[in-house]
Amino acid sequence: MLKRFLLGTCCAVVIGLTLNGCNSSKGEYKEVLKDPELYHASVKKLTDIIVHDIFSPPVASRIYVYPNIAAYEVLVNQYPDYQSLAGQLNGLGEAPKPDPAKEMDLHLASIHAFLTVGKALIFSEDKMDVFRNKLYNKIQETDIPSDVFDNSIEYGETMAKHIMDWVALDNYKQSRSFPKYTVMDNPDYWKPTPPDYMEGIEPHWMKIRTLVLDSCNQFVPKPPTPYDMAKTSQFYKELMEVYETGINLTEEQTDIAKFWDCNPYVSHHKGHAMFATKKITPGGHWVGITAIATKQTNSNFMETSEAYTMVTIGLFDGFISCWDEKWRSILIRPETVINQFVDEDWVPLLQTPPFPEYTSGHSVISNAAASVLTKLYGEKFSYQDTTEMEYGLEPRSFDSFFGASEEAAISRLYGGIHYMPAITEGITQGRQVGSWVLDNVKTRKGSLSEAKKED
Repeated sequence: MLKRFLLGTCCAVVIGLTLNGCNSSKGEYKEVLKDPELYHASVKKLTDIIVHDIFSPPVASRIYVYPNIAAYEVLVNQYPDYQSLAGQLNGLGEAPKPDPAKEMDLHLASIHAFLTVGKALIFSEDKMDVFRNKLYNKIQETDIPSDVFDNSIEYGETMAKHIMDWVALDNYKQSRSFPKYTVMDNPDYWKPTPPDYMEGIEPHWMKIRTLVLDSCNQFVPKPPTPYDMAKTSQFYKELMEVYETGINLTEEQTDIAKFWDCNPYVSHHKGHAMFATKKITPGGHWVGITAIATKQTNSNFMETSEAYTMVTIGLFDGFISCWDEKWRSILIRPETVINQFVDEDWVPLLQTPPFPEYTSGHSVISNAAASVLTKLYGEKFSYQDTTEMEYGLEPRSFDSFFGASEEAAISRLYGGIHYMPAITEGITQGRQVGSWVLDNVKTRKGSLSEAKKED
């Protein structure tokens, strides 16, 4: 039996790893390194840094997906029932193969590729360095031969470079210099919202290269309800639904809205003082659900990598599809209209995010992720979502991933930040993205059941 102990980081975050120390029996390092807890710990560290660095939801989806693809591309060399994503993802060429003359551990190589690509995409590189160094020091305390360790790191580095060369062509760097959105006077167009009146986030995100979608506008939803403040209009009815729901929230609706808030930066104003609360992004929440599902099913290292990779691909393309519509329709948020025409003192339960209303990002990306997880783990999958506990929220239980995604979607009405069409059309848009990803990306050479084998 391998002894489990806790490895702490400088931030007092503890990670459970099956590392045994210097008294390992010969060859035991192989068992240590194929424990998926190594992968989970690396993903959790990336999430913690994303929260610390306050990346916006679309940018966070980019930070999540590329490290997972890098790790996956390493691992397919050891798991013959799985296949490369080269030629399946837009612009991704054939990956370098491990040198058969060099003995290495591809689980370790995959972790190194993950951490190297992840470090290249964040701000707080020092935090990743501290985590990686502590992790590698513990691994080197096992019986792993030095040449195996070095060869594994070398191949992980090679794969990371291959992925980063591809990443460099996704138009992200160029988009950093694109012009900011200029607020327009049109009454139906989005305006910055209280309390900070922040500028619109990522108005050019639709120009980022998609991974699987043919284009950012492959799944354009029907247009939002036309802006019309006549009290008999459909828009006014939808507006009043947000207002009336907000002033008559039940305890359950309040709990649901807060659970799915996932706003990475919420500002608080007390007199002349202002402070902010950092939280997980909506994509990060679904990465957390992926961790729960893989652990609950005792998924092996490869299955764990597959799940993270496919879910984050769905999240990434989901954000591009959603942001394409947001900055096409540029629809005004309920808070702005309600304050102007209905109740100047009304404040939504949740802080309104700084970008246009239609469609609902939560609805799109949650249903894209749920589509992937349902394919991997089945339509009936009961689990307890503990993702938000570290942010002070009680866990919630679900009988399916789609049940969770639908609750995430309706939470935006309860939170007072979306009209219903953004939610219903967002659900459709997200499932279209998820289905397209599943139809066009094949990780396994056979069926799911045929590919589920022991390491």
